[in-house]
Formats: sequence, C-alpha cells, structure tokens
Amino acid sequence: MKQKVIAVVGGKKVGKTTTAENLIAEFTRRGYRVAALKHISEPDWTIDTEGKDTWRFTHNGAQTVVAVGNNEIATIEKGSTEKISLKTLLKKVKDYDLVVSEGLKKQVGKKRSIPKIAVTTNQQQAEQALKMYKPLLAFSGPYNPQEITDTVPYIDGLKNPQKLTDLAEKTLQNQTPT
Repeated sequence: MKQKVIAVVGGKKVGKTTTAENLIAEFTRRGYRVAALKHISEPDWTIDTEGKDTWRFTHNGAQTVVAVGNNEIATIEKGSTEKISLKTLLKKVKDYDLVVSEGLKKQVGKKRSIPKIAVTTNQQQAEQALKMYKPLLAFSGPYNPQEITDTVPYIDGLKNPQKLTDLAEKTLQNQTPT
C-alpha cells in the first residue's frame, strides 16, 4: 500500500490529540508503519532549548541540525513555516504507509484526497466542520451531531477507536495515495 493520509481536525481542547493517538495505536496494532504530523499553534514554541548545543548551532547560522541520541533522531529545521505545503511535510515521512495528521487545517482543509475526522464539542463546531472540511469521513468527540447531519457518521474515537479505525482503514484502502 502506498502512503495514505488521514487528518484529525477541530478546535482547541476538543480531543484531537487523544483521537489521533488512538488511531495511531490501532493502526500500529494492525501492522501499519505510521508517522504523525502535528501542528503546534503556540507562537513561540520550539524544540530547540536555548543554551543547548543544537540551539547554539542554529543560533550561529545552521539552518538544519540533526540531533542523534541513543533512542531517537530529531531534525530541527529553521525558517518560516507560514507557507509550508503539505507536500513538503509528507516528503519528510515518505517511508511510512500511513500518516495521521493532527491540526494543519490550512494544509488539509479542502484537500479532497485526505479524509478528515472532525472532533467537536458542540453544534457550532460541527456546523463549521461540515463547511470547512472536505471530505468529512466522521465526527468524533463529546458532541454527536446526528441532529444536524445524517450523511456523516458519528463514532466516538475515545470510546471506540477500533470502529473509527475500521472506517478510516476501509476508506483509505479505496483511495488513491496522496
């Protein structure tokens, strides 16, 4: 299977991370090699700790630093990410069967090749998701929007991640790779 992408989208503090985490665990259990893309919205967030060696390298002009530890490798790339494309991000995880994206609504919002799971806590968020995200594979989270839509199923990914993963897997198997 060529690389496929599924996106978990929604507002802040609605359960996107837990939903993505549960999908990743279930897809991994099923034998997929999974990568994750995560948007971090805090404006001053950095993995590069001031004063540490990697920071010193980037502070002195290195645009990319690859830090190698005993159990992980981290790549720090400095530069503007405001206009980074989904294609560029996917190249960084090209060796994986499946990519679970959390957030990144600008990059995935209307990209029809990527099914989206909208995590919502109320009717207003669900209505907004119906307008913003194409195609919308399912709703998840605390709010069940069955009163406003009968075309998009509701599956609580926190309580039933297997069923949500079943739907995602079936959809991805019938799609062309991104």
